[in-house]
Amino acid sequence: MAKSIIYVTGLARSGSTLLCQLLAQHPAIYSTAHSSPLCHALNNLRRQMSDDAFLLSQLDNDFDRVYARLTNAFRGFVDGWFAETEKHWVVDKNRGWLGAVETVRHLDPDFRMLVCVRELTQVYGSIESRHHETILLDFPDHLADRSRYARADTLFGPNGVIGSPLRALQSVQDLDAAIQERLFYVVFEDLVAEPGRVLREMFAWLGLPAAEIDSGNLKLQPTESDSHYRFKYPHRVRTSIGVPPTHRVPDRIARQIRKNYRWYYETFYPGLVEA
Repeated sequence: MAKSIIYVTGLARSGSTLLCQLLAQHPAIYSTAHSSPLCHALNNLRRQMSDDAFLLSQLDNDFDRVYARLTNAFRGFVDGWFAETEKHWVVDKNRGWLGAVETVRHLDPDFRMLVCVRELTQVYGSIESRHHETILLDFPDHLADRSRYARADTLFGPNGVIGSPLRALQSVQDLDAAIQERLFYVVFEDLVAEPGRVLREMFAWLGLPAAEIDSGNLKLQPTESDSHYRFKYPHRVRTSIGVPPTHRVPDRIARQIRKNYRWYYETFYPGLVEA
């Protein structure tokens, strides 16, 4: 790979846009702060190539050479994606990267992945709060006419905005240590409360030189389109970092979230694990 890619992934409403904005402040890093279709493009390319009769017939006769071509072609596609910058370090943000981590490891053995996490009731609360600010617009998956409990159930479902990356995150524990060591978990509450410390630890883990970033005077970047998400998941950028207000979540829903995802709290928020 010609570039060193910093893959940014994790849960919705957990600070990935802010993180990419902060990464862009480092002089050695190229980051547009937008969600990228690169992960989807690679998945689609794999599906298309796997259905190609000419490729399959070549694999029959000369598997090793043709498979090496395939690997090189995928790597070339990724390198071409970032051809517009001369910087060696580049950022690509997509929630799908965590689920594709083994593919990433094959294409990019020296990969580094930043995984954004946040206390789950506040992830749900952020989405619910935004919904009530835009209540005359429906979600892409049409959740507006459901009760709060039913909406939470869908959001945390296997294909839900919260549930899908959560399951990918849980599946990481099944991977070998060599992969897990290439994941750096960015806890949202730590990032907004102590950005300087978190960034110093992150840059050291990435192997980048330290860079003093003024979290009270951030450079603004063009914002990501929110119409794609029906304005339910805004991607705001700000000139400074502040601790957001706590979202009030109904007790019944909060208890169910903590019960269902006890493993998550034991891993990232042990102080909130209920007896």
